[in-house]
Amino acid sequence: MTEFGKTLTPTETGIPGLVVWDLPVHGDSRGWFKENWQRGKMTALGLEDFGPVQNNISFNDAVGTTRGIHAEPWDKWVSVATGRIFGAWVDLREGPSFGAVFTTELDASKAIFVPRGVGNSYQTLEPDTAYTYLVNDHWSPEASYSFLNLADETAAIAWPIPLAEVEISAKDLAHPRLNDVVPIPPKKTLVVGAGGQLGRALRASFGDHPGVEFATRDDLDLTADLTGARRWRDYGVIVNAAAYTAVDAAETDRAGAWAGNVTAVAQLARIAAASGITLVHVSSDYVFDGSSDRPYREEDDVAPLGVYGQTKAAADAVVSTVPRHYIVRTSWVIGDGKNFVRTMATLAERGVAPSVVDDQVGRLTFTEDIARGIRHLVETAAPFGTYNLTGSGEPSSWAQIASDVYELTGNDPDRVSGVSTEAYFAGADAPVSPRPRWSVLDLTKIEAAGFTPTPVDESLRRYLA
Repeated sequence: MTEFGKTLTPTETGIPGLVVWDLPVHGDSRGWFKENWQRGKMTALGLEDFGPVQNNISFNDAVGTTRGIHAEPWDKWVSVATGRIFGAWVDLREGPSFGAVFTTELDASKAIFVPRGVGNSYQTLEPDTAYTYLVNDHWSPEASYSFLNLADETAAIAWPIPLAEVEISAKDLAHPRLNDVVPIPPKKTLVVGAGGQLGRALRASFGDHPGVEFATRDDLDLTADLTGARRWRDYGVIVNAAAYTAVDAAETDRAGAWAGNVTAVAQLARIAAASGITLVHVSSDYVFDGSSDRPYREEDDVAPLGVYGQTKAAADAVVSTVPRHYIVRTSWVIGDGKNFVRTMATLAERGVAPSVVDDQVGRLTFTEDIARGIRHLVETAAPFGTYNLTGSGEPSSWAQIASDVYELTGNDPDRVSGVSTEAYFAGADAPVSPRPRWSVLDLTKIEAAGFTPTPVDESLRRYLA
């Protein structure tokens, strides 16, 4: 008999992510009513906003009908519309809880959230039982499923009605024992732009991790239709390390800059929002105009000066609409390949006395630190949003950094002379993008999330060594 008047309450089980919910059911002489799924109330109490896309109902007319144990690569919200069931759930995911079992009875006043990879099964205890479930993906023959035999000796489920006496399919009877089950792996991570300097740093950071895929521009054209390019529900994270970074060329190649930095990002954002994927996007100090008298905070208004900065600001706005997103805003990036530090080191070895801009102030950010910071945000499940991430320490001008490079490579730092931005670019043959004079980003938020940026002088020393 359905219990009326419960308070909406979640109860954890011994299987991570598997949560039983008491549901308020309101009844009188006419029957009863309940809110079987109420996104606002339930997410406020901690239920994952799992984004259901399909509602299924399994009607069972006989007592003892038994189905399962099926583990699909999607989440389920399971409840009973009418009748009563004995339910058994077995964790078939890779990890330390593989094989864990939880059982309980469900009637109309109870529901259970079943996370991806946890095997679901039930046995009806009343005639005319309707078993319902919301799922957050559509069935696909390409999806990876796992199954467990209902009579598995390791799980040792205490079925109320012996399996020899119930209605059960031959297919369910033929499922493998636990020792032969292929565990469902965690959702994958996809790094796009894997051929660039940040992409290479992410490759080094993740190493040969089996759950991480890397895609270069040749592998995945971000400006093409990506809808069918992957089975996107198998991915938990997309890291966008691709970008149009030719700051000055963007002033004349506006279409290319917008295609690379906005159109491509909008594609990824649509896919991430539709498939419940966390999108990690790398932004830039160029979204600001450099007029601040203090380090820029994440919530400060953007005011880009040039086309490149405009495209980065537009991409930030697009990514911010994705429910699960991290915008990692950085500055003055140094990594594997051609960059300012390598150029200065080469000039130093050649005995050149360069003139370097001294009226732009900021901090270097090494790609190794960006990769480390991205992994930290994702792996610690930090609150979604925008995070500044640069090297730490005192800000410097480009001229001061050049002097530091000369000194660290055993050359005379006094050979570097400072020059204004206007003087440096005077007589340039092509349009030059305006630069923010102040590019210092406040690091309080990412430090509060438990990440410690590396001091710039330490990173510079290690890089040159």
